[in-house]
Amino acid sequence: MILESKNILYKAVYHGARALIEVFSTLEVEGWENIPQGSCLFASNHQSMIDPPLLGSCLPREISFVARRTLFDNPLFGFVIRACHSIPIDRGAADLGAIRAALTALADERGLLIFPEGTRSSDGVFTAAKAGAGLLACKSGAPVVPIHIRGARDVLAKGSRFPVGSARIRVRFGSALKASTYDPGKDHPERFLEASRRILEAIKALPDHRDPGL
Repeated sequence: MILESKNILYKAVYHGARALIEVFSTLEVEGWENIPQGSCLFASNHQSMIDPPLLGSCLPREISFVARRTLFDNPLFGFVIRACHSIPIDRGAADLGAIRAALTALADERGLLIFPEGTRSSDGVFTAAKAGAGLLACKSGAPVVPIHIRGARDVLAKGSRFPVGSARIRVRFGSALKASTYDPGKDHPERFLEASRRILEAIKALPDHRDPGL
């Protein structure tokens, strides 16, 4: 897989993240044929802090990320993640600026990574969907690629400071969902939340193919 990018810093983070992940895990990626060009949302379950760089390093194209604003407080780290197209957002609030920036990225034919659950699962079990992902999906009308991650929590669980080795991570990209599949329509009383629920159900529905060693 070759990353198509002229952004030197993005490429450095991309390859560095992939190398680090492969030090601590065995990585399997399935469904590359489902990755579209142009505007799209990449929607994944959320197990670990490594999920954004993990998924970014599995894609042959640059994408944008939504990240909590406190991650930008460190000047150096903030500079790096901004250069990698991260959009700061105030968690738990209706951050209109972040929403506009995310929709602008989609309007510019870029890909955007979102997590319908909103935050990491503490035990690896799916949590309830939040409305944010559905809002961006419905407002943009972009296709949504469901992604299932298994094993990232075994490398760096929520609350852990350091990664552990010997994990097996599998990333599966599903077929893109059209707006008619996830959007219940403007008349639905919980349109955005219902859209997020449908997207999350599509993630859950991806085949897991567990074996006794996983």
